[in-house]
Amino acid sequence: MLQSYSFVLPLKPSVQDQGSATQIQLPVRQIQSIAYNHSFKKRFRCRCFRYFSNSDLNATRIESKTTEFLESFSEDEFPSKTQEDDHPGTIQSGICRQLNAFYRFSRPHTVIGTLIGITSVSLLPLESTADFSIQFFVGLLKALVPSVLMNIYVVGLNQLFDVGIDKVNKPYLPLASGEFSMELGIAIVSTFLLMSFTLGIMFQSPPLLCALIVSFIMGSAYSVELPLLRWKRNAFLAATCILIVRAIVVQLAFFIHIQKYVLDRPIVLSRSLAFAVAFMCLFSTIIALFKDIPDVDGDRDYGIQSFSVSLGQKNVFWLCISMLLIGYGSAMVIGASSSYLSSKLVTVLGHCALASSLWLRARSVDLDSKASITSLYMFIWKLFYAEYLLIPFVR
Repeated sequence: MLQSYSFVLPLKPSVQDQGSATQIQLPVRQIQSIAYNHSFKKRFRCRCFRYFSNSDLNATRIESKTTEFLESFSEDEFPSKTQEDDHPGTIQSGICRQLNAFYRFSRPHTVIGTLIGITSVSLLPLESTADFSIQFFVGLLKALVPSVLMNIYVVGLNQLFDVGIDKVNKPYLPLASGEFSMELGIAIVSTFLLMSFTLGIMFQSPPLLCALIVSFIMGSAYSVELPLLRWKRNAFLAATCILIVRAIVVQLAFFIHIQKYVLDRPIVLSRSLAFAVAFMCLFSTIIALFKDIPDVDGDRDYGIQSFSVSLGQKNVFWLCISMLLIGYGSAMVIGASSSYLSSKLVTVLGHCALASSLWLRARSVDLDSKASITSLYMFIWKLFYAEYLLIPFVR
């Protein structure tokens, strides 16, 4: 193998031009590796030395010879793509980037909230360990899969109509950053919506299908830019959308789905279900208010009249913290009134721990830092998950 190639085109200078020789480098190609079958893998640089004189004729001859030498190699012998471009590691890296972008596109904290919320509510109709049957787990899976698909439709639709806002508030999202094209975003959203409704119809559970339809209507009304829609522009309507889906539909629809269409029992509303609906109404309202606190800049620029824009970040921040602390206090009172000792201990101590952690975390937040406020917002989602872990113990 020949690792480098260089040549010299000699030119004898005239007597009058002697003493004015200068070495120059022409911008030509360099061969990195030449096989015996003349299959060139990369472009090469050829170093050429010539004498420069005042004679234009001599310079022209040299450049002509150099050009003829380079053109003797056809363009096909210099492929633009190297072997490294087709390396399996490069392909895997590209796939990983796309998966990471889809992970961010799906807004995983909302997906986790859907999974935990439905699972928690599905446990409320159970009366004994004997109810943990294959039938129950299949029914739970039938509830989870189409609901997660609908969740991704809702958050994806919001990103499709919020690209400009997200470039200010959330530039890391794939549509705002340009990792996903609008066409790809539309394809993902449409596909997940179709799959969600298809599964909802196949599973033949009216409350499940009702939950999907309401989620579709509320999610579309929240985001779509059409007359009488785009409810996110109004703070009250935006909070109503989230409250209806997260606090009412999830609790009632999936409770009935498990109790009647999985366990085949008559519908009887329990104390724990009433607590779940009431507390999640409060929690969903807080999430609806708090989520706009770090997004004030983009919302103000695009005319979104959220409570944070109207009332100010600081006022809405402490309003949310106060509401949630009052909710935790009420939950401790309800838990203490239970006739079961285990229920008292878990609900009282659990809500006391959540309230304490919220208060300590809120006091350390820098309200002038968007990153600090966003961090607390994600912490509130963790409290949301934790609450669903406590709800089954309210008896």
